[in-house]
Amino acid sequence: MDGVHQIGPESSKHDFGALRIAVILPCYNEEHAIGQVVADFREALPTAEIYVYDNNSTDRTVDVAHEAGAIVRTEPRQGKGNVVRRMFSDVDADIFVLADGDDTYEAGAAPELIRKLLDHQLDMVTGRRVAIDAEKAYRRGHRFGNRALTGLVQLFFGVGTQDMLSGYRVMSRRFVKSFPALSLGFEIETELTVHALELRMPIADHPTAYKERPPGSVSKLSTIKDGMRIGFTIIRMLKAERPLMFFSSIASALALLSLVLIAPVFWEYLQTGLVPRFPTAILSGFLMLAAIVSVAAGLILDSVTLGRRELKRLSYLNLPATSRHRSQLGARVGETV
Repeated sequence: MDGVHQIGPESSKHDFGALRIAVILPCYNEEHAIGQVVADFREALPTAEIYVYDNNSTDRTVDVAHEAGAIVRTEPRQGKGNVVRRMFSDVDADIFVLADGDDTYEAGAAPELIRKLLDHQLDMVTGRRVAIDAEKAYRRGHRFGNRALTGLVQLFFGVGTQDMLSGYRVMSRRFVKSFPALSLGFEIETELTVHALELRMPIADHPTAYKERPPGSVSKLSTIKDGMRIGFTIIRMLKAERPLMFFSSIASALALLSLVLIAPVFWEYLQTGLVPRFPTAILSGFLMLAAIVSVAAGLILDSVTLGRRELKRLSYLNLPATSRHRSQLGARVGETV
């Protein structure tokens, strides 16, 4: 637990100037936890607006959130990605604190995450989870899956975080308002990370305590199903953001298969001057042709992706960086007067 921020009386003392801070909490059937989550964030960030976005809960989540003093809104399309997209569209602030409503994240660490974002002029700080009790905090297979999927993203897109699947993030306004959320479910964390890495945004991790859910709260994450969806999301984003790498990999596999098939045919031709397995030779030729077409497709799409990335980068740069001493919302209002 070394280096992990602990909740205490000093943690709530902060000065973020005129900055507007929004705590945004996606929720689905969290009546046993959401009240405590809202209270903890209220204590950690007394001036923040706390939003709870309910995603078709069948229990008392909405009532409990209202009673706790949160601003409650709903998103009827099921899935965390849909909820996050709605929150990013509806809520306006200078700094966004995204967390889950299951009371597993350390609300008291929020001021430290915000300070790190401001002091280092970052666009996203991820709360890297350090489990208080790993056996209770993580379900079986989750730690391995997180390491494996995080490793894949680091391999393909670069190292930006050690905990890609953490749902605890502090983000700048220019990150949130330039993020084209497309995911539907739990793969939204992957999309957030890859978006930041592809645009070379300044991001960092910060260790935070991670605990088990309170009694009565049940995880909605399916280890195998959602793990596969996240894996397919990484492949989809690799194709979209790194098409030359993606299609070159396919081309390499096709070319290798072509050479394996043609090798005995070519050797027999050298020995006898005949090509008795003509269909194999034709198949090998088609596979090599497909490999060449795949490389060509990768080159073309790579140029298209570069143009898209430049447009996304310009959209991102069109928004001002977060400053401790000046509210972006106030600046925008002043500029229009």
